[in-house]
Amino acid sequence: MQWKTHGERQIYTNPWVNLCLVDVEQPDGRRWEHHVVRLRHLAVAAVVNHRREVLMMWRHRFITDSWAWELPMGLIEEGETPEEAAAREVEEETGWRPGAMKQLIYAEPANGITDSQHYVFRADGATHIGPPTEKNESDRIEWVPLDQVRGMIDRREVVSSGSLVGLLYLLMEEGVR
Repeated sequence: MQWKTHGERQIYTNPWVNLCLVDVEQPDGRRWEHHVVRLRHLAVAAVVNHRREVLMMWRHRFITDSWAWELPMGLIEEGETPEEAAAREVEEETGWRPGAMKQLIYAEPANGITDSQHYVFRADGATHIGPPTEKNESDRIEWVPLDQVRGMIDRREVVSSGSLVGLLYLLMEEGVR
């Protein structure tokens, strides 16, 4: 059963987010305005080294006032491919230059309210090029053994959807429990 759209209007916009009202009609004929959050798309990188460790950042998110481990990630800039954005974010946020990026998984986390697309990549290996240029992203940057990631998720030490999707897929791919 497919919903029909009859139009859309923006009620708030800025470079990060657009809030829209979409005139929708449900299959039963009911018609109403549905709030939709339109966001720029996100690139996420799971960088794995030869010791089977993944590069992660310990950071605070003020919106939820919480600390957690995250994979490097950020918005895809105009004219940039998702792969380029993922590699750029790793360098800016961690000071490590990742190896070649290969697509790991694609996700739309909350597609009932937002059109945000998450492109998650894997890089095998990285070269340390210096300190991060983004100084406000994290408190710590560490290589975390893959066999510790599941416990971190269970303890809610990893909560962002981009990180969860990437890490869980990575664990499946690696055969880690």
